[in-house]
Amino acid sequence: MATEILIAEDNPKQAELAAAYLRREGHRVTLVGDGPAVFEACRQRRPDLVVLDVMMPALDGVTVCRVLRAESDVPILMLTARAAEDDILRGLDAGADDYLTKPYSPRELAARVRALLRRSGALRDRDQPVLRTGDLEVDVGRFEVRVGGRPIVLTAKEFGIIEVLAGAPGRVFTRGEILAKAFGFDRYVLERTVDAHVRNLRRKLGDDPDDPRYVQTVYGRGYRLAAEP
Repeated sequence: MATEILIAEDNPKQAELAAAYLRREGHRVTLVGDGPAVFEACRQRRPDLVVLDVMMPALDGVTVCRVLRAESDVPILMLTARAAEDDILRGLDAGADDYLTKPYSPRELAARVRALLRRSGALRDRDQPVLRTGDLEVDVGRFEVRVGGRPIVLTAKEFGIIEVLAGAPGRVFTRGEILAKAFGFDRYVLERTVDAHVRNLRRKLGDDPDDPRYVQTVYGRGYRLAAEP
């Protein structure tokens, strides 16, 4: 079954070029040109992934991303002409799963979309294990995380991080290892983006940032999942 992609981009030529490549990959693609139209399209189409330009009329992409993330765990790939690290982190803190700086190759866009869909569960093999540590359960096949039986809604990147850590509780993973295992090969991703996703992950798990019960910081090394939270 074809996946549904929503592209929010106010430059018609760029939008059509991106759509053409994604359609060649077998995706259904819907185009919108401003922030408010994203919400209407999401309600009507229920996309499997949103490609979201930061600079759009009416509402900027970061604001749209924040609203979408409050309502849904749909994977969000942000497009930005701003390559500054702080601008990228703003998008990730708003809930984006990945970003791509302009100008970009449509082939790279298609590859990023494939990777996000695979990690979000849209292209995931459901015959996967359930990883358990204490009252934390990571159901890899169903793309679900539960704490004490309570479901926790995570983004694709957040799920990727907890999946890596839960695969070896107590083991310390460097930021570089987390990037490689959870994010896939991406020469643009900065190690600081791992910290941004971990902050959001801890908040959703109910972790005290000063004394986390689940995702622990090992200073000078990286992160680990407590062996017995």
